[in-house]
Amino acid sequence: MVTGASGLLGSWLVRRLVERGADVVCLVRDWAPQSEVVVSGLLSRVRVVRGDVRDSLLLERVLGEYEVDSVFHLAAQTIVGIANANPLSTFETNIGGTWAVLEACRRSPKVRAIVCASSDKAYGSSHGSAYTEDMPLRGIHPYDVSKSCADLLAASYAQSFGSPVVITRCGNLFGGGDLNWNRLVPGTIRSVLKGQRPVIRSDGQYVRDYLYVEDAADAYTCAAHAVATRPELAGEAFNFANDERLTVLQIVERILKQMRSDLEPVVRNEALNEIRLQTMSSAKAKHRLGWSPRFDMAEGLERTIAWYTQHVRRQRDERVS
Repeated sequence: MVTGASGLLGSWLVRRLVERGADVVCLVRDWAPQSEVVVSGLLSRVRVVRGDVRDSLLLERVLGEYEVDSVFHLAAQTIVGIANANPLSTFETNIGGTWAVLEACRRSPKVRAIVCASSDKAYGSSHGSAYTEDMPLRGIHPYDVSKSCADLLAASYAQSFGSPVVITRCGNLFGGGDLNWNRLVPGTIRSVLKGQRPVIRSDGQYVRDYLYVEDAADAYTCAAHAVATRPELAGEAFNFANDERLTVLQIVERILKQMRSDLEPVVRNEALNEIRLQTMSSAKAKHRLGWSPRFDMAEGLERTIAWYTQHVRRQRDERVS
């Protein structure tokens, strides 16, 4: 079962699971007709359940009726700006949804692997050090706190109840299919395709680790297989990133260069409640899980730009017809 299947990572993870011959159940709350999982026709190849991730009775029914053995919990409110404006809905979904999933899995004896999506934001500020999995979770702002809490809940279920759960903490994900245009990568690409100057909400100097979405999908399947076959990994957390630290401005400049654009970004310096410096080490995942990214930043951006170029062209054709 994949929760949050219509999101960026959910769409690519479902694709990866279907390609490997898995029988997939997707939990979908809102119908998103432009999401990759819909546009690609993937939903016609899986079982779809409409509902809210906080509905524990629904979750138990799905896990039991479909005899689910692996759960990928991705459903979340992922936009920092929305978390700042409406923290309650973020807490309800990201924290309440996580304990609903974990409790439903605890009561479902066939479940052998649970992968719970946390985030690099769960660490809070590192004061310049690269995040490693043994660091404490110190989220302060609403979105960061929601991920810290969800992360701790997953570890608690592993330690207290023996739940076969591993926790993934990824860098900033990017890739084709992300239709949240206020995010940096899709927003910048769409602006260039429309001949408009890309907008940077911050001062452009915020530092992040990034991860291309197909590498993230590989990381999740790798983590699920690991905890299903090595029960001693239950409760462990793993960082996943491409280990290349870039400022927001550097990412925008790379996109502009790869799209052969001479547009200048608009730097608004309006970012609030965001951590300034976030870098992470993926050494543990590489050593313990044998995972490593298949795509560097240039390759990931090239594939991402190609996806959005096709997406915008398809939208134009639909309007004309």
